[in-house]
Amino acid sequence: MTRHLVFSFMFLLSFTSIIFAEDRGTLIFEDDFERNESQETKDEIGKGWGSNSRWRAAGNKQVDLKNGAMYIFMHKDADHAVSVTHPAEFRDGAIELRFMLEDAKDSLGLNFADLKYKKVHAGHLFLAKVNTRNVELTDLKTGNMDLKTRELRKAKKVPPALQELLKTKRKRFPHKLKTGKWYTLLVDVTGDTMTVSIDGKKVGAFSSEGIAHPTKRTLRLSVPKNAVVDDVKIYSRAAKSE
Repeated sequence: MTRHLVFSFMFLLSFTSIIFAEDRGTLIFEDDFERNESQETKDEIGKGWGSNSRWRAAGNKQVDLKNGAMYIFMHKDADHAVSVTHPAEFRDGAIELRFMLEDAKDSLGLNFADLKYKKVHAGHLFLAKVNTRNVELTDLKTGNMDLKTRELRKAKKVPPALQELLKTKRKRFPHKLKTGKWYTLLVDVTGDTMTVSIDGKKVGAFSSEGIAHPTKRTLRLSVPKNAVVDDVKIYSRAAKSE
């Protein structure tokens, strides 16, 4: 009887996992970082990954593959947060990964971009940022990264009405994390809604028109200090017919 119950539970768990995978969409990319680098002075991530270390950190190494994971750290000479990029073309879809923050001031951002879209700075569309205190979801396309808005902000001439509008382009959800502990992050994008779950539990969702941008082409892992990432999976899902 006990053996039968164990078998039934294992089958149910396997079946549930299959359903969840189907909900996320078709797996279009995955990386477990189980490989070695040929040197230790420059970024050598492989498998289609890129970084901004060459022009933002004078070529110094900011990404290290070790212990079967990707360690991202901002070099002392860098003038910008580390950006680790990979093609991720979908309309609706999801990003799943494991991550660890080793210091209370560390954070990890998943920045979705479309470099072919020229009405925003550097293709920025929207962002899911996780730190040890909260999760922040931001529409960049119709918010701070819109070119006209960005110019007004740089000139410090943002009119009151626009200031109020920009406040609606970001939502923060309190959520405490422990340092030195691995977590599983899932960011789901469906239509104009971005939903974030950590370790299988929903943390929050945010709806804004910029999230519905028809083509997300690039995933940027944005790290202003340090973060450790592993087991990245990118899913694409056909948009539901209206």
